[in-house]
Amino acid sequence: MHALVTGCAGFIGSHLTEALLESGDSVLGVDCFNDNYGRPEKLRNLERARDWDGFEFVPIDLSRGELEDEVAGCDVIFHLAAEPGVRASWGSRFDRYLRNNVLATQHLLEAAKARPEKRFVFASSSSIYGQAEKLPTRETDTPQPFSPYGTTKLAAEHLCQLYHRNYGVETVILRYFSVFGPRQRPDMAFTVFSRAAVHGGAVAVFGDGRQTRDFTFVGDIVTATRAAVHAPGAVGGVYNIGGGSRISVSHALSLIQQFAGRPLEITHLPPQEGDVHDTGADTARAQADLGYWPRTDFEQGLRAQFDWVVANAEAPDKVRR
Repeated sequence: MHALVTGCAGFIGSHLTEALLESGDSVLGVDCFNDNYGRPEKLRNLERARDWDGFEFVPIDLSRGELEDEVAGCDVIFHLAAEPGVRASWGSRFDRYLRNNVLATQHLLEAAKARPEKRFVFASSSSIYGQAEKLPTRETDTPQPFSPYGTTKLAAEHLCQLYHRNYGVETVILRYFSVFGPRQRPDMAFTVFSRAAVHGGAVAVFGDGRQTRDFTFVGDIVTATRAAVHAPGAVGGVYNIGGGSRISVSHALSLIQQFAGRPLEITHLPPQEGDVHDTGADTARAQADLGYWPRTDFEQGLRAQFDWVVANAEAPDKVRR
């Protein structure tokens, strides 16, 4: 299989790229190196992929369009590229979210409509649910985004569904829940907490720490994403991909302090706009159609991320989450 992976230099995209290469597939990886975090870190994410003859990297800004050649040469499209982050999506940066989450998706779907038989797997987010009325949340529950980021991811979902219904593009939408693991973005909570624990820094937690997330290990995310290519009944479907349990931020912090063998200096601040209190995924549909079950225990996955931070992180400034 020859796969197109957008966002291949990112956290999840780089793990997916490596998994495909290791299984004998070839990958055309594209990334535009936007400024949500440093280019050197993203290039490090691709170090292992570059060792494979079957990997080709092309720097492309998807929002500029003209993607027909990239789509024509692949068998499957994994669309993971996006402008990430809830808190940064307010105010003057919103145009970046429109460009990189909505316009880029529309351009890629335009290129895909000429070859609708190619499976188009889209990485969406639990952020589309907002302050969910029911936990665990089902795919049939009404989306209520609580941030501009969530709104743009939901808009991209709607585009995928439109191109499926009108042009027959074989879209599959995966709603990822709070992905963590090695190579997690430097602005995300567990990387911030782990760096502070290693180097003796302080952290500020937005909220009382009792807020919960359905944290999902990146290896399980990759497994589900690959399964979406081959599942015959998945075309046109929407699937929650969660980790199987809800974990509080305070519990995660306590584990990180145990790993580090030292306490953290923690300050609690008011919640930030767009932050939801709880998330939880009902994954029955993914289990039935994709054969998806999370395999990585939360503590095991968090330890893997902590060990990665120990091996790779530089000393932080005072940090907040």
